[in-house]
Order: sequence, then C-alpha cells, then structure tokens
Amino acid sequence: MLKNYKYYLNKLDCANCAKRIEDALESNKDYEDVKVNFNTLTLSFKTKLNNPIGEIRKIVRSVEPDCIVMQEKDTSTKKDYEIVRLILGIIALILSLIIKNSLLKELFMLCAYILLLYKTFIKAITKIIKSHNIDENLLITISAVGAYLLGKHHEGLMVVLLYVIGKILENKAINKSRKSITDLLDLKIDYAHKKYGNNVTDIKAEELKVNDVIVVKKGEVIPTDGVIIKGETLVDTSRLTGESILNKVKFQDKVLSGTINVGDVILVKVTEDYYNSTAYKIFELTLNATDNKAKTETTVSKIASIYTPLVLIIAIMLGLFLPLILHITYMESLYRALTFLVISCPCAIAISVPLSYFVGIGASSKAKVLVKGSNFLDALTKCDTIIFDKTGTLTTNSFTIDKIKIYDNKYSEEEVMKIILMGESFSNHPLSKVLLNNYKKELGKLDLNLVKDFKEEAGLGISFKIKNQSIKVGSNRFVNTKEKANIFLKVNDKICASITFLYHIKDNAKSVIKTLKEYNLNPVIFTGDSVSFTKLVASDLGIKEYKAELLPNNKYEELNKLKNNHKIIFVGDGINDTPSLLSADVGISMGKIGTNSAINASDIVLMNDNLEGIVKVLKIAHKTKNIIMMNLLFAILVKIAILILASLGLTNMAMAVFADTGVTLITIINTLRILKN
Repeated sequence: MLKNYKYYLNKLDCANCAKRIEDALESNKDYEDVKVNFNTLTLSFKTKLNNPIGEIRKIVRSVEPDCIVMQEKDTSTKKDYEIVRLILGIIALILSLIIKNSLLKELFMLCAYILLLYKTFIKAITKIIKSHNIDENLLITISAVGAYLLGKHHEGLMVVLLYVIGKILENKAINKSRKSITDLLDLKIDYAHKKYGNNVTDIKAEELKVNDVIVVKKGEVIPTDGVIIKGETLVDTSRLTGESILNKVKFQDKVLSGTINVGDVILVKVTEDYYNSTAYKIFELTLNATDNKAKTETTVSKIASIYTPLVLIIAIMLGLFLPLILHITYMESLYRALTFLVISCPCAIAISVPLSYFVGIGASSKAKVLVKGSNFLDALTKCDTIIFDKTGTLTTNSFTIDKIKIYDNKYSEEEVMKIILMGESFSNHPLSKVLLNNYKKELGKLDLNLVKDFKEEAGLGISFKIKNQSIKVGSNRFVNTKEKANIFLKVNDKICASITFLYHIKDNAKSVIKTLKEYNLNPVIFTGDSVSFTKLVASDLGIKEYKAELLPNNKYEELNKLKNNHKIIFVGDGINDTPSLLSADVGISMGKIGTNSAINASDIVLMNDNLEGIVKVLKIAHKTKNIIMMNLLFAILVKIAILILASLGLTNMAMAVFADTGVTLITIINTLRILKN
C-alpha cells in the first residue's frame, strides 16, 4: 500500500534545482506522484517503502549536494550573511580603486573577488564533482575568473558583484511573496485546553478527538471545529475570511477553527478532529498551492536544463574558431567567448517565470483567494464562459419565507413547518440550513427520533417517514405537480402545502457580472431552481443565458456540452456542484459557506465568499500572464542583440553584465508589480 510522505528542504536556492530533484526521484520506480515545491520548500511523494528518509537524502544529495532534507520544518532564525558578504566585497572593491600602492591595490582586488565569488565557485565545483551538473554558477565562475586572468579585473568583478546582488534581490522577492502565502498559513494552531471533568490540561491540537470538550479563553484561536456547549461570545473570522466584522455565537452554534474568541470564555465540543478542521484544510491547500505548475513554467524549466551546457559548448567553439574566421587574436576571441557566457546566463528567464506565478499566487492569497496552482492562474486567462450556480453564489442564504400555501385544511402552518423541519434537520442543503437557523426554537421542541428512512435526492428533495406516514419535501418535479413554489410538502401521495421564498441577490453581484463581461467572459446561470425565478434573477443581473430546474447530473452534462466549444469557469458552493467543479477548466468554490466536497473539488477558493474575489483573481491572472510575456520578450531580445554584438566584438563585459544581471534585476522588479493592486 502506498503511503504519503512530506519532507522539508533547506538550502535549496533555485527553481531549476528543485526540478532536477523532482526528475531524479520520478525516475526511481519506488516513488510516485513526486512534487518538489520550490516556493514552499517541500518535497511530497508516495511510496511503499517504510521510513524512506535515508534513501531520499542520498538521492537529493546526488543531485543537489547542498540541499538538506528534513522531517520537520526548520523554524530557527538564521542570520543572513549574504548582505554582509556583499558589503565587505564592495568595501574591498572601493579600497582597490582608491589605494595607489599597486601591491595593496591588487591584494584588495583579490579579496573582493574571493568574498564575492567563493560561494558561487564552490557551488559550481561541487555540482560538477558530485552531481555532474552544469549550471549558471559555472558560467559566472568561468566568466569572472577568465576576465581576471585576461587583465579585465574590474569587468570580471562587476559580473560577480551584480550576480550576487541579483541573487539577494531574487531571494527578497521570493520571501516577500512567500509571506503573502504564509499570512494565510498562519492558521495552524499548536495547543488546546482540553477539559477532563473539573480539570483542564493543555494538549497538542492534533491530539483532539471528536466529542472532546475544550476551553477557549478570550483572545485565543479556536483550535478545531466544534459546537458551543456553554457560554456565548464574539468571534473574529478575519483570519479565515479577511472580514473584520465580529460574529455573535451562542449555545449550539457552530464555531470554526482559525477564528479568534474576542469575548467571554466558552466551552466547545469538538465536531472535527484537527486534521479535518477548516483551518488545517486551508493550511494544507495553501501549503501545496504551487505544486501544480503552468505549462509555461514547466516548459521554461525543461529548456533551462539543456540550455546551460549548450551555451558552454558554443562559448568554447567561439573561443577556438573565431580567430580562424575573423582574423583576431586568441586573447580577443577568449574575451568574446567569456562575454558570450555572461550574456547567455539563463537567470532572467529561469527566474522570472516561476517567480511571476509564485507572486501571483501570493497576491491572490493576500486578497483572500486561494489558488491551488499556477496552472489555474494560467487557465483563467484562456476562459471565455463563466457558469454560476445561483443559490448561495449569486443570491444570499438569508432568504425569508414569502408565503405558505395550504392545500389540505387538516394541516395548519405550524404543523406544516413542524414536519418540514423534522426532515430538513437531516439534510445539508443550503436551503435546509437557512430553515433550521430561522426556526431554532421550534426545532428544539421536536422529537427527531420519529424520523425514519431518511433519503435525499440531490437537486430534487428529501423523503422520510414519521409514524408510518410517507413524506416528501422538495421541488414540483419531486412531488409531481405543476403548481409553482420553491418547496412542496407531500404526505401519503397528497400535496398538503407549499412554501415560496424571497431571495436576496448579493450586493455586489451586479457589478461583478458587469466587470466579468469586460474581461470577455460570458456569464451563464445553471440552477435547480424554477424557471420563473431564475429568469427574474438573470434579468436583474443582466445575464442572458440560463438553464433552470437542473439536477446535478444535468448541470454536469450541460457544462460538458459547452466545453466542446468553450473554456469554462464554474462557480458553486454545494455538494451538488462537485461534479461540475471537477469538470470545468477552472472550478471556483465558496470557502465560507461551501461544503467540504465543493472546496476540495475546486481549483480556486473564495475564502470570504465575496464575488469580488473572482474579479481580483482574474485581474491578477491577466497581470501575471502579461508580465511573464513582457519579461520573456525583454530578456530574449536584449540577450540576442548583445550576443550578436559580443560575437562581432562590438560590446564589452559591462554590456554583458547588463544583459545578464541587469536584465534579471529588471524582470524581478517588474514581477513584483503583480503584488500592487
């Protein structure tokens, strides 16, 4: 049986290195579904082996000698000596320029070289010896050392100086984006106060079990999902949803992990163990958000793996054969070859694409939109149709009863509601939840043990028995009537009553639909609700296309018909939306009110259920794509132009440095624009 493993990686400093580790493990038949996530520095895989950490470390070291595989995340604070090394190198360089004594001048120049180049040099040599890999570290080392030996001391030093600056800024950019994601990751709770009789003991949150009772004090984070069994308070849900509004909760109300108790002490009965809690699921989804890579990202990674050796071969050929073609000296051809190496360094291209997607996911997390992979950011920009479920997505769940119509005079409104509530108490449908919430007092008086043989037919209704009476509650199709209402009550094959609801369209739904049209997305409604009401909602929102009275399988079938000619985004929240969320090119679910199945099936989760999140993530996706194309075009054109000039001897090492590190810095700075609204 395959087991899932996840390890943490330390001292992994490039996306291409991560790809090489992934490829090495994938080529080993003992490991399946291998994912090395450079952005979160995690390694996950499946294997039949028990405790494979030893072999994993051996394989990783053979590819990336500096990389350390750890079973636990390293949370220790480490000093960043890169800035210190850079400053000391610059000081040595300045001293070499201002000191007149030739021996001291040369000595400080050499010190500057050693300070700035030694780490790059060691990495290059280690990778050649231990893993037989050639990367940009070797290109930079050859260029800098070669320039020094040719007497171009300052030019060679500028190469390595700007390379070090570029790597530092690259790490800063990644860390800045990583922080946007770890802000959402800051949902993990370590400890809980478990109640044993009259005593309270602190235990690890992951040790909590269903039905345990925990104490949550003022200012503490609720460690797992549960129900309040004593007390009432205010909870701050901003860590989950981004909304700063406080929610009042009391006896029998559900509370979610990751929310903060800002009022009085409460006792909570655990309903989900730690690993099934809301906060932990968000934590896991976010941690793995960038495992799914976009096609552009994987293509660039594959090209980069063969690009560096190819560049080295071309540079050697230039150094050897240019004197035979252009009648120049070997010293000149060697200088041109070194210049060619610096220009050809793939940093700008290799860094900008994965960094752009990572920053895009970070910007989305900051906007409380969880994107599960860069491939979904990419897919958003290619979609032309967006399909909405209606209830809970375009309309709120705060609807009210408009009219109760009685068809059988043997039943009063009170008796009708009593029967309906008894059945709906066993359902997870959004409509059921609203009914139960509105009739909490009445529900407490009912004997739910009388309900037998409960069954739920998705998209239609529920059936059950009470004292040998066969009861159906659901749509007109479910009870077989042509009457119009939202739900009907049928007892022993006779329709007794119907209920019509007043729905409320979400405040920003209209403006969101308008903006989506500006992105050339055609909005469509798929719903199980009646044609008449769906038509009213569609008309109010300015949506021309809709399909009503659809069962979950009908939604799925209609969506797949559209997929023949369109790229589809599907937005939903219920368990009945799961097939459509999975089938769509991009599935978007509601994180606050959505069911677990919908959240797990979707590719993007709106953590605060705000439809504006769709607009925000679309904007980020398009901006990310545009910046990637801009960076690639800029980097390639600059490199080609200066490569031609270098081969003809019309440029020098300074221009080569610009074509490499200068272009890299520009693309990194340009990429960070994604974080700006």
